[in-house]
Amino acid sequence: ADPAVAKRIASLTDADFVRQPARAERQKEQREALNLPLLPTTTIGSFPQTKEVRAERAKLRKGEITKAEYDEFMKNQIDACIKHQEEIGLDVLVHGEFERNDMVEYFGQNLNGFLFTKNAWVQSYGTRCVKPPIVWGDVSRANPITVEWSAYAQSRTDHVMKGMLTGPVTILNWSWPREDITHEQQTQQLALAIRDEVLDLEKAGIKVIQIDEAALREKLPLRKTDWHKKYLDWAVPAFRLVHSAVKPTTQIHTHMCYSEFNDIIKDIDAMDADVISFEASRGDLVVLDAIHDANFETEAGPGVYDIHSPRIPSEQEIEDRIYEILKKMDVEKVWINPDCGLKTRGNAETWPSLENLVAAAKAVRAKLAK
Repeated sequence: ADPAVAKRIASLTDADFVRQPARAERQKEQREALNLPLLPTTTIGSFPQTKEVRAERAKLRKGEITKAEYDEFMKNQIDACIKHQEEIGLDVLVHGEFERNDMVEYFGQNLNGFLFTKNAWVQSYGTRCVKPPIVWGDVSRANPITVEWSAYAQSRTDHVMKGMLTGPVTILNWSWPREDITHEQQTQQLALAIRDEVLDLEKAGIKVIQIDEAALREKLPLRKTDWHKKYLDWAVPAFRLVHSAVKPTTQIHTHMCYSEFNDIIKDIDAMDADVISFEASRGDLVVLDAIHDANFETEAGPGVYDIHSPRIPSEQEIEDRIYEILKKMDVEKVWINPDCGLKTRGNAETWPSLENLVAAAKAVRAKLAK
């Protein structure tokens, strides 16, 4: 046990779980501070991890190249990715996450209290596999995790650069947890570790920070009557703890993977993020009805095309999709993005798809302006 972690948790007050001012006011301040157009375009965070990227990581691991050589390679990848995003006209950029092996393992490697296996692979989906880390002790942040790469990326562009983090609930849900303390306690420790990272990103000049909670839904207890008291009543506050201390103008995003969101839509809103993006294109956008009926306050980007297929959606198809979204949502609250991260896709389909996405958003903006 780590006494410093215990002390931090013991000293938390209710105020640590509440972000000020209220969301509607923050959203107004963020619009002015970020100066984004109507229907801002962005991606979920990762760009294709080519064989070349994975090979460089393996070389570093085996000691075949130096850390300096690896960093140089990463900078070139990030530079090219930023330049390409600027060329096609995306509004909020990402650095591409080329340095990350997996959205949970990468964070676990920089946190105290985690252990790793060499070959304990678990099937994630299809033929994709991951190595979940093992929580063995109290969790705290060993060192800044993403700040250096996010700050580098922001220094390379005048566009808004989005910092990318994995949230505490997802890190725990996709790790092997401890059995001697509760999941709630472990998630709270993780929340404080990621909170440190959020505040360091903000200090480094990152104005938009996405905290992914891809796996929030999947640990819901089987009995619906247990959903709140055994899970959501602590999972949602843990997320709020991560972001509650940022400035009003810092925009907090979250992302959720393919799920039935309709029955927990109020809980998702209660996470108090400023913006949420989620996989929606395969569910025929049924989530829009839930958003509409719940008077959802979070700005939202329901994915406009499915990234699990190499098919390139046409500009017209995405435009139609945007109009479908606008039937159910206030135009001021809509973001335009793909369904999910692009890590597993190839460059050949990724860039034309995003070009069509940007063109569709611009076409809709022009029609709305008339």
